[in-house]
Amino acid sequence: QVQLVESGGGLVQAGGSLRLSCAASGRTFSMYTLGWFRQAPGKEREFVTAISWSGGTTVFADSVKGRFTITRDNAKNTIYLQMNSLKPEDTAVYFCAADQGVLIYRTTSHYDYWGQGTQVTVSS
Repeated sequence: QVQLVESGGGLVQAGGSLRLSCAASGRTFSMYTLGWFRQAPGKEREFVTAISWSGGTTVFADSVKGRFTITRDNAKNTIYLQMNSLKPEDTAVYFCAADQGVLIYRTTSHYDYWGQGTQVTVSS
């Protein structure tokens, strides 16, 4: 069982930066693939990025590639999403998710545990 709690969301102007954190409980945190998804009003939840258990592999959605960075600190049971050059279209609720599998998937169905989400609003 893994519990995930996101933090760090807020309101930022276009071009600005935010760093989201996701703190996890559970002794096997280091064995999970972890990802970030987002959901804008009226839209489906979409993949943003994910990181392998070792941190050696990362995958990004094309829409955030080059602007967002994902890292993990297994000693602190925490992952981070650094978001730079934010755009109004990045506005959404951002969710942290954990997958017990080894491979990185972009679909929500592969992820076993989810956080409650944190709101990110980018003003133009």
